[in-house]
Amino acid sequence: MKLKEKIIEIVLQFFASITILTTVGIIAVLLFESITFFKSVSIIDFFTDTKWTPLYSNQHFGILALVSGTVLTSTIAISIALPIGLTIAIYLNMYASKTFRKTLKPFLEILAAIPTVVYGFFALSVVTPFLQKIYPGLETFNSLSAGIVMGIMIIPFVSSLSEDALSAVPKSLKEAAFGMGSTKFQTSFRVMVPAASSGITVSVILAISRAIGETMIVAIAAGQQATFTFNPMVPIQTITSYIVQVSMGDAPQGSIEYKTIFAAGLTLFVFTFLLNSFSFYIKKKYQEKYE
Repeated sequence: MKLKEKIIEIVLQFFASITILTTVGIIAVLLFESITFFKSVSIIDFFTDTKWTPLYSNQHFGILALVSGTVLTSTIAISIALPIGLTIAIYLNMYASKTFRKTLKPFLEILAAIPTVVYGFFALSVVTPFLQKIYPGLETFNSLSAGIVMGIMIIPFVSSLSEDALSAVPKSLKEAAFGMGSTKFQTSFRVMVPAASSGITVSVILAISRAIGETMIVAIAAGQQATFTFNPMVPIQTITSYIVQVSMGDAPQGSIEYKTIFAAGLTLFVFTFLLNSFSFYIKKKYQEKYE
């Protein structure tokens, strides 16, 4: 019996370690290929140059052109997802009945289950033509429509995690606010949201990480022009969409152009790692506060 338990324990440890080994392997590949890339390209130029043209004869390796596109679409997405997602979370926690809450949550989960390629074509074929009626100068490929649809996609992340944070607030705070004569609106925004601010911050950070790592929506709807700009009406290119472009065979494997995807991937990994680490720190601090 002890032998069987030991075997089961070893098997479980092996499967649990797969995620760690996978992460270590990804980091090792990114670091190794990036080191060989930076032997040919100045790391200072990589982080300071605003031109990104590794596939052209006049080559520039300024990652800021891709970073600006990534930041622009993510900013638009979170500006859409945060107010809508937080409003939904407050409504579910403070106003909705249990029956309606059980009905609405599955519909929110459907948004997260839709393939991102569908979102991309929706942005290109529906959202962009609609926005062009409002802004005639809007180009076919732009970061505005891509950011808006990305925001719709990450609404479930914000609403679900924020609602969990609101539910974790001690009921005594809510009851005390009602006992002082506060309305539901006053209790929601003056008591519940401030008390759950750490959890809400975590949901926002995780949603930003999701937006930064999004690929298909920006690859389809935002274009493939690496331009250092914060104008949402023109085509841009993000780090993820560039990786897709080169991975499809636009550069010979092993060339300096091909190795740019590893340097860009390492940059993206660092961004998301820092965001996730910060969210973990906030979450840990939030849990310790109420335990």
